[in-house]
Amino acid sequence: MEQDNGILGILAPAFLSRSIINTANRFIYPFAPVISRGIGVPLTAVTSVIALNQATNLLGLFVSPLADKTGYRRMMVTGLLALAAGMLMAGTFPFYYTLVIAMFLSGLCKSIFDPAIQAYVSKRVSYKRRGMVVGILEISWSVATLLGIPGIGILINYFGWRSPFFALAGGAVISLALILNYVKDDFKQGSGAAKTKAHFLEGVRHLLKIKRARGAIGVGFCMGFANDNLFVIYGAWLESAFDLSVVALGMGTGVIGVAELMGSSFTAAFSDRIGIKLSVAWGITFCSVAYLLIPLAGGSLTFALAALFVVFLFYEQSIVAFISLCTELVPGSRATMISLLLASSGLGRVMGAFSGGLVWQHFGMGTVCLASTVSTLMALVFLIWGTRGWAPE
Repeated sequence: MEQDNGILGILAPAFLSRSIINTANRFIYPFAPVISRGIGVPLTAVTSVIALNQATNLLGLFVSPLADKTGYRRMMVTGLLALAAGMLMAGTFPFYYTLVIAMFLSGLCKSIFDPAIQAYVSKRVSYKRRGMVVGILEISWSVATLLGIPGIGILINYFGWRSPFFALAGGAVISLALILNYVKDDFKQGSGAAKTKAHFLEGVRHLLKIKRARGAIGVGFCMGFANDNLFVIYGAWLESAFDLSVVALGMGTGVIGVAELMGSSFTAAFSDRIGIKLSVAWGITFCSVAYLLIPLAGGSLTFALAALFVVFLFYEQSIVAFISLCTELVPGSRATMISLLLASSGLGRVMGAFSGGLVWQHFGMGTVCLASTVSTLMALVFLIWGTRGWAPE
């Protein structure tokens, strides 16, 4: 039986669920070489799967308006069912096309679950505390990297590359049970499919007419491109440049998790005090400079990990604060606004995933990081243009 335990009772199962979902969507990045060898396909084939995984964010555009009209918990449940099915399929049938399906369903889960839980929480928390609550929720992203990815590395090392898929399927089932038990059903009667379809078209058209929404889309695209342009190849770069083992690669990735934990925690603790918009602007600025530190690593693994730490610290801080900002840009369409943000970010990540591998192979790490810097600076331009003259009600 479902319970209504207030905002903390919602955050706890949501936090665990998002940790599982984020781990499922992130572990393929550092372990792409291992998975490609396990299936017997080129590395570029696996990075293409990553691009497909990010492309599923576009499907959130069709689902989130449904959540705004009918309720958010049903979308969360649907997403977790998709994740469990996909992970179980990939573990049971270790073929390239089942991996494609699994990562598609994993991405679909995230594109469904994230807008739903963020909108669900935002409806219950004032804007004055929004940065804190969203920041706490987004710490799950760093938990995926800090605990999930190293854990995946250990599983692969001892039980083979298929084992993480079974573990993640089990995690999705546990998360589903917690959501059903602790998140109150907010189903709204009288919202048929025809009404929802009309609402989707009307809602997206409405948001695209608003300058601050268009600016948010630009920020999401540029930040997504910059991050995946680097993220898609950082595992292969560390493996080739420093000859890291699978376990060492997973543990090394934990450095990124610490950075993301600190970034999310900073947003939760301070963004409401200094102003969410200002917090986003400074985070993007520092992030754009941080990308340029990576090519300076040379042969030093310590410097390389430190540079990655700085990049992901400021990226996470800025993007979490920006999500908090987006929950208030168009209060009547929160889930639709978040889905537009995720869709634009997903499209940017798709292009970044395709770009990163090719640019790294042909031009090297310096050019990869320069492209990420330019894209991040463009995000700052979109932020300033879109929110000029706007203030939350």
